[in-house]
Amino acid sequence: MIINVGCKKGLFLAVGSAAMVLGLGSHSAWSSPYEVESVDAEDVSAEGKVAAGNADRNYSPYVGRDYPDQVLFGDTHFHTNLSFDAGLVGTSLDVDAGYRFARGEKVISNSGQPAQLIRPLDFLVITDHAEFIGLAPMIQQSDPALLADPWGKWVYERFNAGPEGRMEAFGNIIEWGTVKLQNPFSSDEAARGIWADFVKKADSYNEPGRFSAFAGFEWSSSPAGNNLHRCVIYADGAEKTGQTLPFGLFDGGDPEDLWNYLAGYEEVTGGQVLAIPHNGNLSNGLMFSDSMSSGERITRAYAEKRSRWEPLHEVVQIKGDEEAHPLLSPEDEFANFETWDVSNISGSAPKTDDMLQYEYARSALKLGLQLGRDVGANPYKFGMIGASDTHTALSTTREENFFGKYQSTEPSADRFNGEVIPASDPALIIRTSQESAAGLSAVWARENTREAIFSALQRKEVYATTGTRLKVRLFAGWGFEADDLSRHDFTEYGYNGGVPMGGELSAAPEGAAPRFLIRALRDPDGANLDRVQVIKGWIDSKGETHERVYDVAVSDGRKIGDDGRARKSVGSSVDIEKATYTNSIGAPMLGAHWEDPDFDPQQDAFYYVRVLEIPTPRWTTHDAAFYDIERPDNVPATLQDRAYTSPVWYTAR
Repeated sequence: MIINVGCKKGLFLAVGSAAMVLGLGSHSAWSSPYEVESVDAEDVSAEGKVAAGNADRNYSPYVGRDYPDQVLFGDTHFHTNLSFDAGLVGTSLDVDAGYRFARGEKVISNSGQPAQLIRPLDFLVITDHAEFIGLAPMIQQSDPALLADPWGKWVYERFNAGPEGRMEAFGNIIEWGTVKLQNPFSSDEAARGIWADFVKKADSYNEPGRFSAFAGFEWSSSPAGNNLHRCVIYADGAEKTGQTLPFGLFDGGDPEDLWNYLAGYEEVTGGQVLAIPHNGNLSNGLMFSDSMSSGERITRAYAEKRSRWEPLHEVVQIKGDEEAHPLLSPEDEFANFETWDVSNISGSAPKTDDMLQYEYARSALKLGLQLGRDVGANPYKFGMIGASDTHTALSTTREENFFGKYQSTEPSADRFNGEVIPASDPALIIRTSQESAAGLSAVWARENTREAIFSALQRKEVYATTGTRLKVRLFAGWGFEADDLSRHDFTEYGYNGGVPMGGELSAAPEGAAPRFLIRALRDPDGANLDRVQVIKGWIDSKGETHERVYDVAVSDGRKIGDDGRARKSVGSSVDIEKATYTNSIGAPMLGAHWEDPDFDPQQDAFYYVRVLEIPTPRWTTHDAAFYDIERPDNVPATLQDRAYTSPVWYTAR
C-alpha cells in the first residue's frame, strides 16, 4: 500500500513543560489521504471574509487538518476469566475489571493485591480464546445453557467434585483442544450467550475521544504443539459483531480457514476485521514458512490473502521478543532481547537452528522480499505492534509493576521458578523468571476512536514497544534535508513530502536515495534514550537477501563511525541491589536525518527504526529488591526497553 501524504501544519507531542514537534517533506508528486479542505468564499459570512484574492484560504492553518497527530497506546492481546486457560487456573477478574484497569482505575488483582497503571491506556482489545470461551464463569455461575449440554454438565460436575475431579475435567478439556481437535459441546448455545454479553460490554466501555474498547478473540491453532495463534480485532460495535461468533480451532485449524471467516464477516455485516499473528518464536518454523499448510510452496493467491487479512505482526509480548535472533543477525549486538528459543509453545518438541529463519520478524521481512519476487506478491509485508498476552486481566508492562501472566505468577517472593511452559524434558521448560514484562501497541491517529485506531492498524502506521511509552516519528522520502529535522511544521512537511511508517516508496528519481526523518522522545515517566537505529533489509540481483544495522543518532556525544555504527556503549546508571537507575546518561530526545548510503534502485528493500532506551532494572531485579531475595541467574539483571516501528518498503519498478 502506498501512503503518500500532503497536509497542513505540524504535530506537537509534549513531555512535562517541553513540547516536541514530531512530524514532516514537500513534493507535489505525492498524493495524500489527509487532504486539507479549503472553505469557499460563499460559505464565509460577511464579517469573516478574508482579504480580496485570498477567498480560498483560511487564516487558521488548522481548519480541516485530519492527518494523525497523536500517539495512542493500547493492548491488542488480552485475556480475562473468559479464557479457559485463565479462568480455570485462578483468574477471577472479568471483562469489566479488565476495562476498568486499562482506563486507569485501581483494581484488586486475582491474588488479592491492589494494582494500578501509572497512566491509563488509550485503547484495549480483549481477545479471549475462542475455544471454550466463558467456560469458567459458566461453571461458577451454574449457567443453565452449560448444564443443558451433556458435555457441559459433565464438566460442571467434575469441577465441583474436588481436586481430582477438577484435574480430570481440565485434562479432558486439553485432550479435546490438542488431540481430538473437536468441539465437545453439542451446540453453540452456551457460547452465544457469552459472546452477546461480551460485545455489548465492549460498547458500554467505548467512549470516543477518551477510551476505545474493541471486541476481539484469539484463534488458537497449534498443530503438533507449534504455535500459529492469531488475535482477531473487530472495528465494529455490537450491532455487527453480535451477528457472528468467534471462530475457533474447532471451526478450522488452517490460517486460510480463519481468513475465509474474516472475509465472510465483512461480506455479511459490512464491517471490518483483521487478524494479528504472534509468537512465531514458538512455532518451530511454521509461522513464516515459505510453504502453505498443505506443504506446497506459497502461491500468489495465498500471499495476497495473508497480506490482506494480516497487515501486522505482534513482534513483542510476554512470551519473548521476536524482532531478531542472534544466530540470524550475528553482527547485531542488540538482537538477543528477551529471547525464548528452546521449544514450541507446548514444550513438546525442541527447536533446531534451521527453524529460526521462519520465526523472527526481520528474517520474515527478508523472506517476503524473496517471495514477492518469486510469486508476485509479498505475504510478509507487515507492520509491527506489541502486546501483553496477559492472562490476569491486568495489562502491566512496566518492569516495576509487572503482575505476571497468570494468577500463579502475580507478585510473590517465590514466583521465579514457576513453569510457564512445562515440558517432560527439563531443558525445554520455560520458567516464570523468563516472562517478559511486554509490550504495548502504539498507533498514530487523529483521534481516540475505534475508526481512527483501526485505520492506523490497517495502514500500518503503528509501532511496537516492549512496554515503554516512548514516542517515535518516521518519514521517508526522496528530498528531505538535514535542516528539515528542526522544522516547526515537521509533521505537515513529512506527510507532504514522503510516507510514514507502514508506507511504501517507489519510482526512485534518478540518482536519488531514500532519505529519512526520525524523531524519538522518551517516555515521560521512563528512561532516557541510548540510540536510534535504522535496520535495512534488501534483495540483490541473485535473489539473495541481506540486512544491515545503522546507528543514526546516539546520545552523550558518542561518535558514529564510517561503518555506520557507534561501538561505544551508553553505559549504565543502574543500582542493581536497590533496583534503581538515574537519567544521568542518555538523552530525552533524539532525532536523525539519514540517507541510505548503499541504495541500489534495482533492489527491493525495507527499512524500520529501532529506538533503544538506556539500561534499567528488569522486573526480576525489582522483585529481588522488594522481597529481599536472590535474583534468578537465568535472566539478566538489566535490560534496554525499546521500540520497533513498522517498516517503510521500497519497491523497484
